[in-house]
Amino acid sequence: MNNLELQKRANDVRIGIVKAVHSAKAGHPGGSLSAADVFTYLYFEEMNIDPQNPDMEDRDRFVLSKGHTAPGLYATLAHRGFFPVEDLTTLRKLGSYLQGHPTIQVPGVDMASGSLGQGISAAVGMALGAKMDGKDFRVYTLLGDGEIQEGQVWEAAMFAGHRKLDNLCVIVDNNGLQIDGAVADVCSPYPIDEKFKAFNFHTINVDAHDFDALRAAFAEAKNTKGMPTCIVMHSVKGKGVSFMEGVADWHGKAPNDDEFAVAMADLEKIGAELEKAGEA
Repeated sequence: MNNLELQKRANDVRIGIVKAVHSAKAGHPGGSLSAADVFTYLYFEEMNIDPQNPDMEDRDRFVLSKGHTAPGLYATLAHRGFFPVEDLTTLRKLGSYLQGHPTIQVPGVDMASGSLGQGISAAVGMALGAKMDGKDFRVYTLLGDGEIQEGQVWEAAMFAGHRKLDNLCVIVDNNGLQIDGAVADVCSPYPIDEKFKAFNFHTINVDAHDFDALRAAFAEAKNTKGMPTCIVMHSVKGKGVSFMEGVADWHGKAPNDDEFAVAMADLEKIGAELEKAGEA
């Protein structure tokens, strides 16, 4: 898939995020939007998966450790064909299988998550299990930069580095903001790359919104042997929606009807520009 196609898919994912959170009148748009490009890259290009056979034994695994950004994962899974896109507007509604954090009842979800710090631990266990069983699938997990303030993250990292789990790729969505403000002010995790290096990780810094950069980073991770990899993605919280970009307040609230209209106009404009670029 070329970069323009990936950009179109990512914009569709962002539209799905905004529609889902607005319909639910609750949710976490900011971090879902910042991670939309990596969700898109993983599910449309990088990972060995099959929407027609979600439980394929040798599939690559993905664990959304920052589980509150489930709207981003759900929108990606829907557009990848795991379930109908129309179901996104049932987010957080009574009786819906699309709840506020991922559960394994959702086709394509490998791990229920949302208690911050626990997702990476599960991913490490999956990677170790693959090694013990002689399997060659890869395990990817996405963490928030606020989440890595949790001590359990570093226990898991220490174990992964010690066991040389080179089939594990940890991704940190470094958008710089968490629910209470800037991560640097709340409890600074910086420098993120140096901390993971200290736990015997290969580390890569990358622009989260550049598909060429993402492609190169994941190729480098796959070619790294003898240690796990941490990709630190430098991203923009609320990416794609003008009034959400770089604003911590949009960590965990839904747009009202007027804000929804502006958000949709922003994303539809991006979509139109991408279509025009494809015709050029």
